[in-house]
Amino acid sequence: MPTAIEPGLYVLVLGSVVGLEVIRRVPALLHTPLMALTNAIAGISLVGSLLLAGSHRGPLITTLGTVAVAASSINVVGGFLITNRMLRMFRPSKPAHAARKAKADA
Repeated sequence: MPTAIEPGLYVLVLGSVVGLEVIRRVPALLHTPLMALTNAIAGISLVGSLLLAGSHRGPLITTLGTVAVAASSINVVGGFLITNRMLRMFRPSKPAHAARKAKADA
């Protein structure tokens, strides 16, 4: 008879394998939208960890919830910084009207 942790471990392992295969096969053009989706999922985990940290179910649960809040916050902020950096790579260096004006002045 399986214990309560075995189904959770199966889901974790299968989810990890499927997630790795999905991420590995994503074309470079879709990485920015995928990062935005990942940031949204990290935001959901942040809300869940905030609920857990404030649930007053004991000192261990509160401590683990606080650690989860810190880890989720780092994940969300880092994800948005990386997404912002990726989006800046696709912006033109000069606005189009400034480039035309410089060309006309020359």
